[in-house]
Amino acid sequence: MTARRQFSLFDKLITNADQALRTLVPGAATAERASPAQSREYSELSEQERQHAAGLMRINHTGEVCAQALYQGQALTAKLPEVRDAMEEAADEEIDHLVWCEERIRDLGSHTSRLNPAFYALSFGIGAIAGKISDKVSLGFVAATEEQVCSHLSKHMTSLPKQDEKSKAVLLQMLEDEAKHATSAIEAGGARFPLPVKLGMTALSKIMTKATYRI
Repeated sequence: MTARRQFSLFDKLITNADQALRTLVPGAATAERASPAQSREYSELSEQERQHAAGLMRINHTGEVCAQALYQGQALTAKLPEVRDAMEEAADEEIDHLVWCEERIRDLGSHTSRLNPAFYALSFGIGAIAGKISDKVSLGFVAATEEQVCSHLSKHMTSLPKQDEKSKAVLLQMLEDEAKHATSAIEAGGARFPLPVKLGMTALSKIMTKATYRI
């Protein structure tokens, strides 16, 4: 049996710093899967529609930035190796979403949120704290977060301009993936958070969405 390689805290911090740069620097990350937008026909959007679609996709991109940070923070402090591996695997899968949103924002002639570094740092800290408390809490936080993301994606699907099939294709695939992540986290032993905690998370997410829609 091959022994599991042990990494020092310094090694882990270097790895996380590298992941942060890949997440925050435009064009640094690479998707494993092609964007679903590529299979959809281009549709003309008015300037107002274009700006609105870009704002929604910017929110979703920041959500993926937060997801990367959350998973990396949790992986840093997770107690069980299999939970740590699951967090790192989930982060890898979320990279596709990150890249797809960034590509779509660029196609719409806009930019990713300038607030991403601050949201990354905040989410990394939350993830590290959750992982430090217990793996059950950490996995539960993943499930609750993914439920929040699914809610946002569903709302954005109906809010996007009717003819913006490219953005909708991206969000539809993201919605499917995020729902699987939420289910997997609960099945792996994650705690189901009580309603007050979820309401608090919803309040925080509203701050994020309002801030990143334009900035």
